[in-house]
Amino acid sequence: QVQLVESGGGLVQAGGSLRLSCAASTNLFRFNAMAWYRQAPGKQRDLVAVVTSGGSTNYADSVKGRFTISRDNAKNTVYLQMNSLKPEDTAVYYCHTIGYDYWGQGTQVTVSS
Repeated sequence: QVQLVESGGGLVQAGGSLRLSCAASTNLFRFNAMAWYRQAPGKQRDLVAVVTSGGSTNYADSVKGRFTISRDNAKNTVYLQMNSLKPEDTAVYYCHTIGYDYWGQGTQVTVSS
């Protein structure tokens, strides 16, 4: 069983920044790709960003140029640097292993206007 533990969420004003972390209980090399998703109240869970084992990245159009996903294989940790945050970024953010059904418990991000 793989455990994913997210941290770094919180309350921030619009225009501010946060860095989310996702610590995995196993070696990240097991997974071809890791991703961050988010879910706002009453909405579906949406893909935010993906990073492959080779370091390639892909982003939702709504966060391109503002968010950066990265992975530190030595620390078994995936990060999401979020800059220029907007109220519409408010959601619970989840870490996920692409190709495997492992999810973290989520971390709340709230952006005030």
